[in-house]
Formats: sequence, structure tokens, C-alpha cells
Amino acid sequence: MLFCSQDYAIFLALVLGLYWALPWPRARVVLLLAASLYFYACWNRWLALLIAATSTMDYAVGLGLESWQSDRKRKALLATSLVANLGMLAAFKYANFFLGSLESALNACGAHASFPLLRVILPVGISFYTFEAVNYTVDVYRRRIPAERDLSHFLLFVTFFPHLVAGPIVRARDFLPQVRRVKRWSWPRAELGVSLLLMGLFKKMAIADRMAMYVDPVFAHPDAYGSYATWIATIAYAIQIYCDFSGYTDMALGAAHLLGYKLAPNFRMPYLSANVSEFWRRWHISLSTWLRDYLFIPLGGSRGSWWRTARNLLITMTLGGLWHGASWTFVVWGLLHGLLLIAHRGFQAICGPRLSRLLQTSGGTIVRVGLTFVAVCVGWVFFRATTFATASTMLRHLFVPADGLPTPIPTGAFWTLIGVVALAHAVGKVGGWGAVSSRLSSWAIGFGYAMALTIALLLAPNGGNVFIYFQF
Repeated sequence: MLFCSQDYAIFLALVLGLYWALPWPRARVVLLLAASLYFYACWNRWLALLIAATSTMDYAVGLGLESWQSDRKRKALLATSLVANLGMLAAFKYANFFLGSLESALNACGAHASFPLLRVILPVGISFYTFEAVNYTVDVYRRRIPAERDLSHFLLFVTFFPHLVAGPIVRARDFLPQVRRVKRWSWPRAELGVSLLLMGLFKKMAIADRMAMYVDPVFAHPDAYGSYATWIATIAYAIQIYCDFSGYTDMALGAAHLLGYKLAPNFRMPYLSANVSEFWRRWHISLSTWLRDYLFIPLGGSRGSWWRTARNLLITMTLGGLWHGASWTFVVWGLLHGLLLIAHRGFQAICGPRLSRLLQTSGGTIVRVGLTFVAVCVGWVFFRATTFATASTMLRHLFVPADGLPTPIPTGAFWTLIGVVALAHAVGKVGGWGAVSSRLSSWAIGFGYAMALTIALLLAPNGGNVFIYFQF
């Protein structure tokens, strides 16, 4: 049930109508839980039961971690939970990847191995709700939050349908108090929710799906296209994945607001970042902060020597790349970002006061933002390519002039959409849109929403595309 589909619009309208018609907070929680399980069961009912079962296990683990005083028992219980959650993730998502990699390595050594592949269906969003379960059990173990006593509240935390399949990754300490809070209808909040839904719909249908028309043919046959088409496809993919993922996030935040819940923002104009460290403070914030809190800092963070910090960054980002998908191209993508983060730290250490002041000027900032964007785009090549051969050809055409086919379709729409994205970033950077919108009449705002929806529907390619992060 895609967020940009008619089925989801009907589903959300029915849930909203029933939700606000119910006068009892407990009944609203039960309704949202039932709606969330139905939402996931529309894809696969057996995997919806699997989520409910593993979440019930984590609920019981949380109670045990809070009630038991023995450190040994608590560590054993935490380990059991981590093994169960990460083991399920490994079995569904990575088992065939590691078996295939081992088979290839043995064959390369002349062993002629052959392993049977597991016939499993990858649960949509498994990486997201696994990380949510881990953050809950670890925080309860650390006694940073109390264990949730109400099973329905905990199940809603894991399965809440706006964020279930593609995030943002929700922290228990942020969501569970909201479940207990009494909800009251608010017109300003409803307007905010609708505006986020429409903005996300516009990003997905009018920008991301149209950018895919420049991306998919070039990545499918990179040898056939020249350098210009390769650069267009690479930049188009950078815009596509941003508008696709942030569009989903906007719609998730909007639906949550309509239900009286608040989810944390996941993006803050990442392509305006002046370095890679800043990029990861603006891009997929819920994942980057999770990796920081539950992997980088436990490894030692930046408390040790420069080399230990570099090691921790490499481990964190490489595993972050693997989190995205069971492919060596994702591993290389994460490794590349780890190296870029290390290089940025090294550059900061040797950068003198005069150069630092120069880089902080308007001109220096423009250069830094441009270089960061190019570095991120190069990384996206590995993220999008399905094989190293494809990535190698794309990179060669990016930096070595090559002849070939022009772009799959004329670039007029591409540059128009680039202008729209740039204008939106400029407005967001300068600010002041809130003051302007507050002066508009409700009729003008409603007309603007209707126009945005109409444009999104008109510009959306036939068929559309599944959200990119559904595969993770």
C-alpha cells in the first residue's frame, strides 16, 4: 500500500475518521494498532504476524531487564534479544549474500563450492523496525528509559504505520510518552499534516519519479551513454533519492501529525552541507544518530587516538552501508563515506587559521558545498549500481570524456526540476516562508494545495516507482 496510491488515501481517510470519532484513548490505540498490522498485512500477513511475535518478545525482554537486578542475568537477557533481532535480520536479509560471497571466494580459490540459497521473502522495512527494537532494549538495559508495561503501546511503537516500512527510525523514549498523552483535534496541526503529505507527494511523483527517467536507462546500459548523459544521470539520481526518501518521510510526518503524533525530521537540506560530516548531520538523521549512539560511541567514538577514531568511523560507516542492502556495492559506499569522514577530520587538523577563515567566506562556502555535493554524487554511483562493472563504467565516463548516446529523454524537464529544487532550498535557507504563509487566507492556502496535488498527478510518470528505501 504505497503512500502515493489511491488505496492508501482511502485507508488513511478511514483511519482518521474512525480515530477522531472514538472518544476513548484506549480505543484509539487499539484502532491504530489494528490499522498498522492491517497496513503491513496488505503486503504479507504472515510477516505481519512475525513482527507482532518478535515485538512481543522484545516487550517481555524489556520487563525482564527492568525487574532483574543481577548484571549477569541482565546481560544474558540483552544478548538474547540482540541475537534474536539481529539474527532475524541476518537470516532474511544477509544469509544468501554471505553464502553467495563465500561460494564465490571458494570457487576463486579452486574449491568449486556450491551452496543452496534460502528461499525467503525479505520483509519490507525489516532494517528499520529491527533498529527500533534494538534501541528500546539497549536503552532499557542502560536504564535510560523504563520498560513499557502496556503491550499494546509497545506494539504500536514498533508497527505505527506511518513510519513502519521506511522510517524515520523512531526512539522509544520519544514515541512511547506520546501514546499515553491525550490527543485533541487541532486545525493548525491538521493543516501542517496535510501540507507535509502534499509536499511529500509532490517530491515523490513530480520530481523523484521523473528523475528516474534519466537515471534508470543509463545505469542499465552505462556503456551506451556518453559523459554528458552519465553526469545528468548521476545528478538526477542524487535528486531522485533525496526527493524519494524525504518525500516518504514528509508523508510519514504528515500522517503522524494528523493522528496527533510527532515524528522527528529526517532531513535538513543535506545538499547544502559544506563537508561530509555536516552531510551526515543532515541526511537520514534518524539512522546517522542511531549509528552514532549505538555503534560509534560504544566502539570508543572519538575519545581515543586519531587512528582509533578513524577505525571506529570506518567500522561504523561500513556497517551502515551494509545496513542499506546485501551487496558489496553498499559496503563500498559505506566505506567510501567512512574514508571521506576521516579525510575531513584530517584536513581540519592540518588546516591553518588563515585557510580556515578563507573557507568560511561566502566564496569558500560555495566551493565547499560544491565539492561535498560532487563527493556525495560519486558515492551515489556505488549506491545505485547493482554491480562493480556498472559502477566502474559510470565513474570512468564521469571523469574521462566518452562519446555515446545522449540523455534518454530531453533535458528540459531535468533543468526545470533542478531549478524547482534549488528554489525550494533557497527559500528554506533564507526562511520567512512561515511569516508569508501566515498572512495568506485559507482560500489561498487551499488553492495552493490543490495546485500542488494537480501538478504532482500531471507530472507523475505512468505507473510510478516504489519508494527506494522500501528495499531496506
